[in-house]
Amino acid sequence: MSVRAFFTLNPSPPFRLDLTAWALRRRADNIFDRWDGRVYRRVLVAEDGKPFEVAVTQVVESREPLLQVFIFGRRLDDEIQRQSIEALNRLLGLSVNLDKFYGAAKRDETLKSLALPFRGFRPPRLLTPFEALVNAIACQQLTLTMGIRLLNSLTEKYGQALETADGVVHAFPRPRDLANADVEDLRQMKFSYQKARYIIGAAQLIEEGKLDLDSAAALDDESAVKRLSELKGVGRWTAEYVLLRGLGRTHIFPADDVGARNNLERWLELPQKLDYDGVHETIKDWKDYGGLIYFHLLLKSLSEKGMV
Repeated sequence: MSVRAFFTLNPSPPFRLDLTAWALRRRADNIFDRWDGRVYRRVLVAEDGKPFEVAVTQVVESREPLLQVFIFGRRLDDEIQRQSIEALNRLLGLSVNLDKFYGAAKRDETLKSLALPFRGFRPPRLLTPFEALVNAIACQQLTLTMGIRLLNSLTEKYGQALETADGVVHAFPRPRDLANADVEDLRQMKFSYQKARYIIGAAQLIEEGKLDLDSAAALDDESAVKRLSELKGVGRWTAEYVLLRGLGRTHIFPADDVGARNNLERWLELPQKLDYDGVHETIKDWKDYGGLIYFHLLLKSLSEKGMV
């Protein structure tokens, strides 16, 4: 498939595509957020329902970062460019300003030790709150590795397919793609019966106009968690995950996340295990940056595994 066109983006410095892409994809076998060490790729679905691919490279990493965005599978017009920019702003955190966070890190040696190695990272958001909800439900009570594999299976089965030079790739499924899904098909993918029902049920509610996840953006944290927790299959951890990864509330540390707790305990060399309240007591001096700490701890863990 040939390149249709490309355009450029200039995120404010500092910016590192590699770190941001890894915080977004989390595991090397993620098939919907792809990264080959140089190019980030994602299949999007245009308003007319046809898929296309964006491929992003960082060509300048100095004081004036420059990204090249290539479009595959569609002619580049104003609408496709607008949709691509809007998606990449979310996925790669291009418009997020971390000056206050870096300022706090400069004054705090402990925070500095975490922030400095990953300077240029931007907190990503998943493409929609629905995608964040599906991610959270899939990963409930599982390792992140197993959760990503479930999401891969869901994407291959229900996501819009696009033929590329790398073979057939898929967009992450939208509510309309999952609203008529069969519970037994998800069971064959190793989703539990309950998780399958929760995901399909949420997709159906959105398609029927009975659920608007974007409306949570207008609520304060407590009210948003309460609203989201009214959905079947959504508890405190899932709701906070949606607030962070779906709505971009970078002060939220999903403190019921066992992996994130373990990362926090290792970073601070704590002698005791933390519970939900213990996490918030531990990070109280950095309460405005809880989600940023969460992401940096993820990157630290990936770095220690040799992935970043």
